[in-house]
Amino acid sequence: MTGPSQKRARLAAALRPAAFGADPAGERMERIRRSPNFANGVFVNPVAARTAPSGSMLKFLPTYFRKEERVRRAPAGPVPVHPTTLADLATPPASGLRLTWMGHSTVLAEIDGRRVLFDPVWGDRCSPFSFAGPKRIHPVPVPLRELGPVDVVVISHDHYDHLDMPTIRALVRSEAHFVVPLGVGAHLERWGVPEQRMTELDWRESTEAAGLRFTATPARHFCGRALRNTQHTLWASWVVAGPEHRVYHSGDTGYFPGFAEIGEEHGPFDATMIQIGAYSDFWPDIHMTPEEGMRAHVDLQGGEPGRGIMLPIHWGTFNLAPHPWEEPAEGTLTAARAADARVAIPRPGEPFEPVAGVPLDPWWRAIAARPAAGAVAAAVSPQVPARGAAASGGGPGDQTDGPGAVVPLPQA
Repeated sequence: MTGPSQKRARLAAALRPAAFGADPAGERMERIRRSPNFANGVFVNPVAARTAPSGSMLKFLPTYFRKEERVRRAPAGPVPVHPTTLADLATPPASGLRLTWMGHSTVLAEIDGRRVLFDPVWGDRCSPFSFAGPKRIHPVPVPLRELGPVDVVVISHDHYDHLDMPTIRALVRSEAHFVVPLGVGAHLERWGVPEQRMTELDWRESTEAAGLRFTATPARHFCGRALRNTQHTLWASWVVAGPEHRVYHSGDTGYFPGFAEIGEEHGPFDATMIQIGAYSDFWPDIHMTPEEGMRAHVDLQGGEPGRGIMLPIHWGTFNLAPHPWEEPAEGTLTAARAADARVAIPRPGEPFEPVAGVPLDPWWRAIAARPAAGAVAAAVSPQVPARGAAASGGGPGDQTDGPGAVVPLPQA
């Protein structure tokens, strides 16, 4: 390599931190081009979606700089994290299925004797930088090194609040297999995941790993980690089926009719993990509100809300949207009551078996900046309907701009 070429290569490396990952190339890129979901040089959604904030930024920005709004976007006190220990998870679930929400979209699912980790993010910030970006609101419930063995790691897409480089590098030291959407393997390879320990899937493709069947299903979102988002990595929701149980993880998605199709082909589910946070009128197509999330859950269950239980995800851990911090939880309770559906809203780190659910305990209310107002609070009942069991009751990438001010960019 000549002198000027070496300088250009060093400059390119300096301008692209390792956390940005890598762009697909070679055979991986050829496979992407052959995908039926790739058109005109980019991956496309099953239903058209706007991925950049809509509306006037003059209307949007005040919601982030107004002091009263900033205060409500964070809890008023420490989040009561469940002190999960290895002992909590050492005894296999009696029912064969146990879920532990670690915060945001990270869930440990124990399915028929295997352990699956969805969208693991143990980092302090969902950002390519250690000094800027949305900071974790509560600590992780259990250190990654104390989590115990993990059989399979599943990634929904490559945004920073779902794909965390330090966490992936730590998991490389485990024996876990990585199952990811098409193109995301380029990031993992750059971070040290061996090719033989990963499987990349297009929508509607399946693979077997650790005795479980993993199917990538459509979602309505977008991708990208670097300054120039090429849209060459796919986003997905996931169906995981074992011999006795099956679960669904939505990743990030806007509402679309495909949920009913997924439910018809792969459901019903013992549990659905559904994104219900980091929504906004400024990006209505790529994240669901709690009401839309409940609608998706019912669609996935073939129109029968009494089937399975819904675990709301993508809220509570990072400040990623203009809505009040507690609103996703309150809205989910409201929607569950209206749909007569079972919902579990555990503390971060609190394991539960979907067949039993968790007792109703609106733990988030004690640390809300102020009581929720309007329909959300008015519609919450003291008990959410649960058939045969007790039930209970975070968007686009952000960039910190001064104390308490978080300005979202269309990156996550």
